[in-house]
Amino acid sequence: MQFDEIPWLDIQRISSTIPTRATGQTSKSKTSGSVPNATTRVTDQYLSVLESTLEYARKRDYVGPDYGDGMSSALLQSLPVENRWLNIAVQETVKRAPVDVRPLFRVEPRRNYKGGALFSMANLNYAELQAKRDTASDPKFDPLAETKRLADWLVEERCTGYNGFCGGHRHEIQHFHTKGVPNDPDIVSTAYAVKALLRAARIDEEYAEIARTAASFLVEDLNYREVPEGAKIDYHLNHPDDSYTLNSAALGARTLVDLYEYFGDDDLRERATKILDHVAAQQTEQGGWPYRIPASASHLSMDSHHNGFIIESFQRYRDVVDADRYADTLSPALEFYRTELFELDGAPNFDEENAYPRDIHASTQGMLVFTREDDLELADRILRWVLANLEADDGQFYYRQYRHHTKRVTLMRWCQGWMAYALSEFLLAAQDEDSLGGS
Repeated sequence: MQFDEIPWLDIQRISSTIPTRATGQTSKSKTSGSVPNATTRVTDQYLSVLESTLEYARKRDYVGPDYGDGMSSALLQSLPVENRWLNIAVQETVKRAPVDVRPLFRVEPRRNYKGGALFSMANLNYAELQAKRDTASDPKFDPLAETKRLADWLVEERCTGYNGFCGGHRHEIQHFHTKGVPNDPDIVSTAYAVKALLRAARIDEEYAEIARTAASFLVEDLNYREVPEGAKIDYHLNHPDDSYTLNSAALGARTLVDLYEYFGDDDLRERATKILDHVAAQQTEQGGWPYRIPASASHLSMDSHHNGFIIESFQRYRDVVDADRYADTLSPALEFYRTELFELDGAPNFDEENAYPRDIHASTQGMLVFTREDDLELADRILRWVLANLEADDGQFYYRQYRHHTKRVTLMRWCQGWMAYALSEFLLAAQDEDSLGGS
C-alpha cells in the first residue's frame, strides 16, 4: 500500500476532553462507533519511516552537514588572512549553491546542538510509542539510552561563561556586523535544548534542574527589557541594535512557559506573557509576522517555518497558561498559516508570496503546528507530500525542492532532526487518537 492510499478517519468530535501527555493540551474524544483501524494503519505505516529516520542519524552518530556550517571549511580556515567578505562569500556559497559543495570546500561535518535536542526528544517519543503498542516489537536499539546519551551531550556541550544554561551552533558564523564564535549561545538552540532536558527529566530529574537555570540566561544575558507593548528579548549576543527578531523572541517566551509548567514559578509566566504581548502587537493584518521589525531589516518576509515557530509558541501558552488571552491572535494566525503558507496537497509555500523553494523545515514545522491543533488530517497531508517529494531513501530526506530542481543534500539537523521529531510527535497524537476511538 502506498502512503497516499491510506485513508484518514474523519471521526465525529464530541464535547468531552481528556488531558494528553505532559503538555497541558486537551485532545477531543471520538465516538465509539468510528472505525479506529485506519488510524492504526497510519501509525503502523509511518512508524517504519520514523525508525528509518532515526537509524540514518544513529549510524552517523547524529553527525552531518548543517545549514550554516560554511565557516567550518578547512580551506577557509587554512588561509593566512581573515576577511569578513571572504567569510561571507564562502559561508553563503556553501549554504546556497544548487548542489552540495561541502566536499569541495572540505567543510567538517559536526553534531549540531539543536539537532542533538531534536534527536533526544524523537528517541524519547519513539520509546513512548513502543511502550504504548499492544504488540511492541523488539527494537534494534535502546531509545531511552539514546535519549540519555544525547541529553548528557547537551549538558556537556553547553556554552560556558553565561548566567545560566544555554547553547549555540558550536561553529563560527559570519554575521554582517560581527563574527560569532563557537561559544556564542542563541535563544533558539537554547529553547530546544531546554525542552529536551525537561523531557529527559523523566529519566533523571537533574536534567530539569540544569534547564531551570536557562531563565537567568534569557533574562540577564539576552537583555530582557520591558517596552510599552510588553517586553523584548534578544536573539543572540551579536544581534544588531537597529532591528528585532520576532520568532526567536516567541521561542524565548515558549521556553519560559515550558519552565513555568515544570516548576510553577510565577515570574516565568509573567515574563513570557510580556514577551508574547509584544509579539502579538506586531502581527500584520494578514495574520502573519515578518522575520524582523522593521520588516525591511531582513530579506525574509512572512516565511513559513518562522511563522510556525511563533504560532507554536502561542499554542503552548494557550495550552499551559491561558486559553483565552491570545485567542484573537491565534485564530487569524492559523488561518493565514493554513491558507497562505500551505497548498491543499500539503506542499509548503516559502512565504506569503512565493511557493518555492519548498523547504522540509517548513513541512515539519507545519506538522508540529497542526498536530498540536489536533488537525491530524492536515498534518498527514503535509507528511505525505514530504514522502512523495523530499524522501531520498528510507529515512533519508532532502533539503529543498525548487521549481526546476531538488537540492539533494541531507542536512542532519535541518532534514533528519526535524523530521524525526515532527513525525514522532504526529505519531504519538495519532496513537492517542486511535486509543480514544476504541478497538
